[in-house]
Amino acid sequence: MKTVLITGSSNGFGYLSTLTLARNGYNVWATMRDAKGKNKIKKEALENIASKENISITVAELDVTNDKSVNDLVDRMLIEEENGLDVLVNNAGIMYVGITEAYSIKQAQEQFDTNFFGVVRTSKVFLPLLKKSSDGLIINISSLAGRLVFPYFGIYCASKFALEAYSQALKYELKPLGVDVSVIEPGPYPSGLLYSGPKEEDANTLESYGEMASVPKAMLKNFDQFYKSDASPNPQEIPNAILNVIEMQKGNRPIRQAIGIDYNTNELNSKTGPIQENLIKEALQMEHLI
Repeated sequence: MKTVLITGSSNGFGYLSTLTLARNGYNVWATMRDAKGKNKIKKEALENIASKENISITVAELDVTNDKSVNDLVDRMLIEEENGLDVLVNNAGIMYVGITEAYSIKQAQEQFDTNFFGVVRTSKVFLPLLKKSSDGLIINISSLAGRLVFPYFGIYCASKFALEAYSQALKYELKPLGVDVSVIEPGPYPSGLLYSGPKEEDANTLESYGEMASVPKAMLKNFDQFYKSDASPNPQEIPNAILNVIEMQKGNRPIRQAIGIDYNTNELNSKTGPIQENLIKEALQMEHLI
């Protein structure tokens, strides 16, 4: 039985992925912030389902923006988890949608602290365990916004572009050590992420945009209407994609794949992939990393 750790398991893709993987025979550590507070109901729901269905789910506290929280969890796993760790799913994230200029420096740092540095924290701490696995794997949940730029999603896009670069570099560097890295890029889904970020703090800048300052709210309203329609995509597609990547043969997992409505992101990936590979093979003479 492989052991999988999923960040951001209190809702959305993380919650669904926890149940999907556990129901397919995996030993899942479902992690979330404030598991004894605001997410207590979600924690108890997962534990009740695990008990009722006799599936393996351990709900644990984890704040990916806090070094102590991440270190405490790995210490706990070293004590409680005899089989170590095989798969890390970096799913925790938050989305800032608004006038890019009107977000403060502090808010931009907070966006990156979850979406980018949170992944760096968990990867650094759990990689020693993954390297000991016979099939170590990191799956990073990115976004189409890590490959395409959406107006009014500027800070979010920047954090996901950073995640994509970090993931690709890790994939090359970890291959000789027996750990795979794969990125999943969800399109728009009714996961709640779209409404998870705060409002812009710079009121003076917002005022300078006049009527244009209301455009982001109008965009969110249009997305909300779409999510309530029959055309809305099923969020279960992301847990299914995660399961598929885990069950692929080691060494054959794709670096990235867009899932759902992709706005031609998969076409972009197919065109840029050979250019990236040529850099590694020809310019750098490091074909052994591919």
